[in-house]
Amino acid sequence: MKKSPLALLLTFGVLQTSMSAFAATAPLDLVTPVSDYKIYVTENVDTLAADTQKFTDAIKKGDLAAAKKLFPTTRLSYESIEPIAELFSDLDASIDSREDDHENGVKADDFTGFHRLEYALFSQNTTKDQAVFADKLLADVKELQSRIADMTFPPEKVVGGAAALMEEVAATKLSGEEDRYSHTDLYDFQGNVDGSKKIVDLFKPQLEQSDKAFVAKVEKNFATVDKILAKYKTKDGGYETYDKVKEQDRKVLAGPVNTLAEDLSQMRGKLGLN
Repeated sequence: MKKSPLALLLTFGVLQTSMSAFAATAPLDLVTPVSDYKIYVTENVDTLAADTQKFTDAIKKGDLAAAKKLFPTTRLSYESIEPIAELFSDLDASIDSREDDHENGVKADDFTGFHRLEYALFSQNTTKDQAVFADKLLADVKELQSRIADMTFPPEKVVGGAAALMEEVAATKLSGEEDRYSHTDLYDFQGNVDGSKKIVDLFKPQLEQSDKAFVAKVEKNFATVDKILAKYKTKDGGYETYDKVKEQDRKVLAGPVNTLAEDLSQMRGKLGLN
């Protein structure tokens, strides 16, 4: 039986958003980009789960070199879908918290996840006694995978995620505090940029209906950020360590990143989702 427009909206969870939003934006216009974004997030969390399996296997085998190599690439998928991952605050804390999020720092019992393993691999230069953290990370990622499969995606959270990703780069990543032991921050930057750009691309038709100049400006700034990041690409397709990026060069990157964050914060309003 052919579904009515209302049934389609219920299927994709679009009616999770506020009625005031619907007054400004045609509901059916949101169905395709929101459902396509869920596909994007699902594909990325599946990649994350597979990559985390390889990463944690290397740790448990005691292969320090392999674990170090896999650390930044494994995180890419997480960084690209962070606005959705952060909706599950318990998992985000256990997967992606940092040393200074815990009163006892690296000695805290609840300091787990990627950055706890990063500390062992890059600061202590060891995989010894890390199996318990490896197992917990993999279990948490699989739990995230399961929860995402069952959730509906509120349009205002999806659209707001474009700005949230760039705001995170501007607020906490440009300083180098995210991957402070491995200095693999540029991989995280790329994941955040990719995730943000995906959201903009999916809602581009709706945005262009209201403000083509806005879309053109945002795309130009994304191109600028991509061009700057490309300067630090290595021959193997990875990135140089962030400690090699001079302070002046970090400021050059900060300009378009901050501009993007500011501009993208207008997206919800332009789509009537405030």
